Amino acid sequence: MSNKYLIIDTGILPEVFTKVMRLKELLRIGKVKDISDGVKKVGISRSTYYKYKDFVFTLSEGLTSHKVTLGLMLAHEAGTLSKILDKIASKKGNILTINQDIPINKAASVSITFDASKLDIEINELVDEIAAIKNVIKVDLVAVE
Repeated sequence: MSNKYLIIDTGILPEVFTKVMRLKELLRIGKVKDISDGVKKVGISRSTYYKYKDFVFTLSEGLTSHKVTLGLMLAHEAGTLSKILDKIASKKGNILTINQDIPINKAASVSITFDASKLDIEINELVDEIAAIKNVIKVDLVAVE
């Protein structure tokens, strides 16, 4: 089952989602020392935070560009990263940064951030196409701004 990403007014969502987003923001700006401190401050359990933290994101309004960060796990095979970069470029994405760890156990962790403002495809469709590339073990949408 492929993931679908939507923009939804938080006014119709259960309050737990906005609390998770608030905690993520507090952690990012250093207003809480850790997750335990944060969950007490926003009024949710640690398990609730961990259940939803990777599935709710904020989208900044009024931006002229949209930055997307993907986290990937790739088999250590020549040309795999090149195919992914070619796929993003072919859909009108503009690569901003690439971070790659040293392969361990024949797999490497890679983070790619790109400008998606001119994409000619939906982000979830691009993620699915990247996931279908040979030697791509896993693809996660890490952030959208």
